[in-house]
Amino acid sequence: MSIINRTAEKTLKSLAKSYPALVITGPRQSGKTTITRKVFADKPYVSLEDLDTREFATQDPRGFLEQYSDGAIFDEVQRVPEIFSYLQTKIDADKKMGKFILTGSHQFDLISGITQSLAGRVARLSLLPFSYAELQNANKAPKTVEELMFKGLYPPIYDRKLDPDIWYDNYVNTYLERDVRQLINIRDLSSFQRFLRMCAARTGQILNLSSLANDCGITHNTAKAWISVLEASYIVYLLQPHHENFNKRIIKSPKLYFYDVGLATWLLNISSSEQLITHASRGALFENWVISELIKQRYNQGKSSNLYFWRDNTGNEVDVLIDQGEKLFPIEIKSGKTVTKDYFKNLNKYMGFAQDKAKKPALIYAGNTGQNRQNCTVIPWKEINNIE
Repeated sequence: MSIINRTAEKTLKSLAKSYPALVITGPRQSGKTTITRKVFADKPYVSLEDLDTREFATQDPRGFLEQYSDGAIFDEVQRVPEIFSYLQTKIDADKKMGKFILTGSHQFDLISGITQSLAGRVARLSLLPFSYAELQNANKAPKTVEELMFKGLYPPIYDRKLDPDIWYDNYVNTYLERDVRQLINIRDLSSFQRFLRMCAARTGQILNLSSLANDCGITHNTAKAWISVLEASYIVYLLQPHHENFNKRIIKSPKLYFYDVGLATWLLNISSSEQLITHASRGALFENWVISELIKQRYNQGKSSNLYFWRDNTGNEVDVLIDQGEKLFPIEIKSGKTVTKDYFKNLNKYMGFAQDKAKKPALIYAGNTGQNRQNCTVIPWKEINNIE
């Protein structure tokens, strides 16, 4: 089985020269173990999912860490939150860079442990499923945008050539059984699964917790808690609105997306790529894929997201604003395969508001031909990694 090279490998090697510890977070099955064992092949690998190992680390953290005086990879480290303060002592004692590599699938316990004990000593990288560019470089990229949205980008589907329908079914059930129950006390798993599907039906929409709660027969507070769990375990992503108002009243609620478009597609009961040619959710799913690719470009460099959307209360909207500090970079996303005059309407209106605060905008669409127009760069879906 050929291992697909990850863009984040270079970032990890660089960070390991400057920080005593690295923490790699991301959803289950995104390839965290594979990349850490490849980049840090000289370090012993320890899985804290293993019951005996976890018991040793929990009951005798000093004795456990003494086994790894030259450092190690600790996988799923959030399973032993007690270890963080002992790691701090080890790290401060010898000041060696790149000594401990920590991975985890839940942000809750990990981030609180890091904030309390390892602040300033640890660099963090979020590893998401494959980017389209990574698949292209390995000659494994789907040939059509519909196949891409149907399969999604989780590594096992490509590494082991698995049926996406079966894999996502198992993934959701495993995730619900193990991870969700670890994070919150859910008595009725079927209602949580219904909540997940309702989230998929709202992909690309402004998050309305009250409406979501009503549709699922749960309270507003429960919906809020469940969204937090989905965020913390890298299932959903909330795209925040940009604060620049241009003297207009702007929307202040985030938009809901999934980190992986294939999971959202599966949750909508779409059973083939052909269905996506005419499906009512095609536009939302294509938009979801573009957003997730832009997030991966940031995360793979070890940076946090600088993506926003913009919408005023009269419905003027731009799908994505990349805040580049000096300038805002507006991007419109369209799932059609033919560029029409209508595609530029929102961008033109936004540029009228933003003036010199924004740089030349881009349009990403599901067609195959790029265009460099006077007022906009048109980018076909297969060239999404050319966004700068």
